[in-house]
Amino acid sequence: MKEFWNQRYREKEFAYGIEPNEFLKEQLAQLPPGRILFPGEGEGRNAVYAAQLGWQVNAFDWSEEAKNKAIRLAERFGVLIDYQVGEFEHIDLPASAYDAVSLVFVHFPADKRRLFHRRLLQSLKPGGTLILEGFSKEHIRWNSQNERVGGPKDPTMLFSIDELQDDFAGLGISVLEEKEVELNEGLFHVGTAAVIRLVGKKN
Repeated sequence: MKEFWNQRYREKEFAYGIEPNEFLKEQLAQLPPGRILFPGEGEGRNAVYAAQLGWQVNAFDWSEEAKNKAIRLAERFGVLIDYQVGEFEHIDLPASAYDAVSLVFVHFPADKRRLFHRRLLQSLKPGGTLILEGFSKEHIRWNSQNERVGGPKDPTMLFSIDELQDDFAGLGISVLEEKEVELNEGLFHVGTAAVIRLVGKKN
């Protein structure tokens, strides 16, 4: 899978565009800038946007090509982001370090999802905000009809509300909804998608 992502991000065009995710954009507008973490950040569109708002940005991904694109995008917009390359297990995630964590279409293997989500929750400061948008289990019917909308083909990697509530026990949840949206993000998020959105503050 690492080579798949390196190949996708090696192309000249940005796979998911350079504009930030709309849900993330809405949520960041409600928060004062602080320190924010972007796991699985890909080509940097969301991290660079946050940096433009004044956030101190940390990001990581396992794709070297993703980092290369993200750093070029940051330079284009005149901002700095701290971007590491590595697998999740080997990334240093200090406890209670971040004012916000953003998970935008970041899907982990089913056997690691809960552990990884719990680690990210631990990295939030008390009162820090988690923002998540990801594909729900209902999405399998949409990406079976339209490959351009993207999302995992493995149903076990898609989200359910119950799973996310369990993974992020300890959040005071203000938004938790499953809905259909129209995506228009670059080349590979185009069309109708079934998503789950979650926002919560760490108790």
